[in-house]
Amino acid sequence: MTAPNTEPEPPATAASLTPSARLAPHASSAPGAPAVPAVPAVHREVRLAARLRGALGPEHFTLAEAPVPAAGPGRLLVRNRIMTVTAAMCSKMSDAELPMPSFVPGQALWGPALGEVVQAGGGGFAPGDLVVHPYGWREFAAVEEGRARRVEPGELPDPAAHLSQGATAWGALTRAAQVGPGDTVFVTGSAGGVGSMAGLIAKRLGAARVIGSTGSAHKIPYLREALGYDDVVLRGAGPVEEQLRRAAPDGIDVLLDLVGGEQLGAALAVARTGARFALVGALSQQLGGGAGRAVPAEMDSLLMVTRRVTLRGFSMVDHPDLPQEWTAEFERGLRDGSLVFAHTLVRGLDQAPRALCELTRGCHTGAVLVEC
Repeated sequence: MTAPNTEPEPPATAASLTPSARLAPHASSAPGAPAVPAVPAVHREVRLAARLRGALGPEHFTLAEAPVPAAGPGRLLVRNRIMTVTAAMCSKMSDAELPMPSFVPGQALWGPALGEVVQAGGGGFAPGDLVVHPYGWREFAAVEEGRARRVEPGELPDPAAHLSQGATAWGALTRAAQVGPGDTVFVTGSAGGVGSMAGLIAKRLGAARVIGSTGSAHKIPYLREALGYDDVVLRGAGPVEEQLRRAAPDGIDVLLDLVGGEQLGAALAVARTGARFALVGALSQQLGGGAGRAVPAEMDSLLMVTRRVTLRGFSMVDHPDLPQEWTAEFERGLRDGSLVFAHTLVRGLDQAPRALCELTRGCHTGAVLVEC
């Protein structure tokens, strides 16, 4: 099942991205099998043209040609097939000081991608293997073997699902917020890549009631009918705190916050004693033209103390084991129908800048994937 798509390109379907179709690896190691396609001398990559100051637009990107890199000892050459774009990229495009590498004007962007090994450097990989790696935004990537994770055949029903952001939702809900049976959970930014996974994950963990939030009224039916949300707060339809109190009259036990700002303050006002808050993102700032800068939220510190509310920042950087753990959980959920991978597919590397710009305007639901 996939999210409704607001662009002319029809949404992807599970059938269109199965291992036997678009993402099937070339079985080049078997006798008589078709060879991996020849590697060209040059390829295309998307580069950062200018630092982000204000709203994201086409002027921040350039599509350029570059020599195809070569494999070598400990390094693979991968032909990218699918990549994902995320709102977090906006912070890396700004000139803000971040505790992580930022994009550099004139150089290629990067981000999670799924691709096919076309040249191996003599390690444990072979041409034809599908791998997940961090060097998207280009047609070919030189990938250190230590940064590539092989996708085993049949590991997930849809190989593109390896690009879901479900591991972040799973980790935040299990390790930071520790969702349990009977909890009432509030997920901000629930129509995005992480939020679209979080509702069903919370239900899978035993949550009794899950409330989401979005800034787009047309997304509410899909959030309720397909993504596990019992009610949805609509940003701009009145004070968030008032809407949240109506949706959770007895308060909330857990917050998975992807937005910050007003919604974080409202969640604290409605928190039950002992509530656990997992802070994962700041979409209100990343998508609001102030990439990388502070996201103010009014919070009552006395309320935090008297209700013994725990706030914990969560990052995948601290949990390198999570992707493997999540993949096993995701596989079970996809097969039994308790989880779905909501995503929008955009075709063509040259359309990746448009896809990211549209994401920042709230045009899509779920993960946004680009076929390279």
